[in-house]
Amino acid sequence: MKERSESGITVKKSENFMEWYLQVLSKSNFMDYTDVSGCIVFKPAAYGAWQTIMNATDAEFKKAGIENVYFPLLIPEKLLKKEQEHMEGFAPEVAWVTQSGETKFQERLAIRPTSEAIMYASYSKWVRSWRDLPIRHNQWNNALRWEFKHPTPFLRSREFLWNEGHSVFATEKEANAERDVILGIYMKILREYLALPVILGIKSDKEKFAGAVATYSTEHVMPDGWAIQGPDFHSDGQNFAKAFDIKFLDKEGNIQHAWQNTYAITTRELGVMVATHSDDKGLVLPPRLAYIQVVIVPILKKENAKLVDDYARKVQKQLGGEFRVRMDDREGYSPGYKFNDWELRGIPVRIEIGQKEVEAEKVVLVRRDTGEKTECKLADAKSKVEKLLSDIHENMYAKAEKFLKANIHAVSDYAEFKKVLSEKGGMIHAPWCGSRECEESIKEQTGAKITNIPFDEGKLAEKCIYCGKKAKHMANFAKSY
Repeated sequence: MKERSESGITVKKSENFMEWYLQVLSKSNFMDYTDVSGCIVFKPAAYGAWQTIMNATDAEFKKAGIENVYFPLLIPEKLLKKEQEHMEGFAPEVAWVTQSGETKFQERLAIRPTSEAIMYASYSKWVRSWRDLPIRHNQWNNALRWEFKHPTPFLRSREFLWNEGHSVFATEKEANAERDVILGIYMKILREYLALPVILGIKSDKEKFAGAVATYSTEHVMPDGWAIQGPDFHSDGQNFAKAFDIKFLDKEGNIQHAWQNTYAITTRELGVMVATHSDDKGLVLPPRLAYIQVVIVPILKKENAKLVDDYARKVQKQLGGEFRVRMDDREGYSPGYKFNDWELRGIPVRIEIGQKEVEAEKVVLVRRDTGEKTECKLADAKSKVEKLLSDIHENMYAKAEKFLKANIHAVSDYAEFKKVLSEKGGMIHAPWCGSRECEESIKEQTGAKITNIPFDEGKLAEKCIYCGKKAKHMANFAKSY
């Protein structure tokens, strides 16, 4: 009989974050590698979490009046070249299909890095009058971006899954009004499902999406002190409409170009979730995203095996209508091995049942986030588990929020900026004059870029952190994935 897990985490999160992160992902059965560099297998725990995110987000999109569509994976090169800034931004990342069998294509086909080009060629045919607007479409699909040398599962995967929202409006006012709706949806999903707090703000012109007028982003701070971008929203103005000839006859009979937005949440959030919440024992899953919320481990001995097993199945039946429950009836594994295994996999609640629990008509409940054990009467198990799952989620969010706030550092001069960045990392909240020259110099000298200018900038300092000229913004700087 196996007495303990042989696949536990061998490094500490605080000592070697990246090695710890990769071990948690693979040893918890969350994902696996493939023979294609940067392209991974989403195992049931990962894909189940993503499906929950998809379903919850999609429900919010539908409430907002957004409709799902699907456009092709392959994009002709001539379409990708129509918006030059957009093309230049993605050129290093594009993978091309150039032949079928031994027959070379007359025109290369790009594997979707993003879908503006293929979608907007159709929009230009569909839009003729103001009556054809708005168009508010979304795709759930995959994308492929190949430029980076060292892919990291979920955080910087070459193939990833996401939503692609694409909207077309008759007026700038309508387009701008969509921003807060979409960002509100993303903030709700991050808070209520992933238990992740973020910093919300606008990107600098240097860091905005290629082809956009403005990019609004959510930003995370990772356990190693580096930042990573979360879901975002791009105000595209009329840039793509002019490039793809999306124009219409307005109510006054004038020809106008449309106003557009794009927005996305990706499977990167799964990596951020794992990195933020997990610990040295392994994965810790937010209850609403856990593919198994409750695991029942019966503690069997030869003399009481049937009695305890029957009782455990009674518990499973009682809870199974409300929660995602798994009975661990694997043979040849000790209870201790199973406890460690389910801890490694991050299951929010473990129920232990032995002879004593059967006789007392009770169950023992163990929280994954804190390890705390409690017991309750079988009759109260459903309500107790429901409260426990809610408490776990709130505790995970509170812990993540505390970490985020502790890793935002306000500084007032460049020497302090460099010292804090070097010694503490995290987000450096500092005054900036708004010039690209200062932004680029800071990044070149320190490796930190502007992640975003938070909507809540706080009190504006007088002088730019770098050049000493009058400051225009309080920006967040960080080393970033």
